[in-house]
Parts: sequence; C-alpha cells; structure tokens
Amino acid sequence: MKPMSILGIVLIVAGIAGLFVSRISWTETKPVVKAGPIEINHEEDHSLWIPTAAGVVSVIAGLGLVMVSRKNA
Repeated sequence: MKPMSILGIVLIVAGIAGLFVSRISWTETKPVVKAGPIEINHEEDHSLWIPTAAGVVSVIAGLGLVMVSRKNA
C-alpha cells in the first residue's frame, strides 16, 4: 500500500471521527504550592471544539488522496 493511500485512509477515519465527536474535553491538574508534605493543586478544564466543516473537508481530502494513489498505481 502506498504512503499516499495510507494518509488518505487516516484522513477519512479522522474526518468520520470528527463528525461524530464534536468536542474533546480534559482536566489538567497544576500544582500551585508545594511546601514539604503539603500540596495545593489547581484543576483547569479544557475543551477543544471540532468544527463539522473540518470533518467533511478531511473526509473529502482523504477520498481524493485514495483516488489519486489508485490512479497512479
């Protein structure tokens, strides 16, 4: 399998996943004070929004790469 078709398949899978999952969220814990055995931590919530258009463009680009790699085979 050519590297271009592998990249196309990865883009298709990532685009489909982006269409189903619209937001990725995670929590990050940061230490504020460390004084011997005492620690004070701060938790931050982060979220990453994935636009629907990015998923669609990724799927179309992946399909294009797969088609071009098959044409050149």
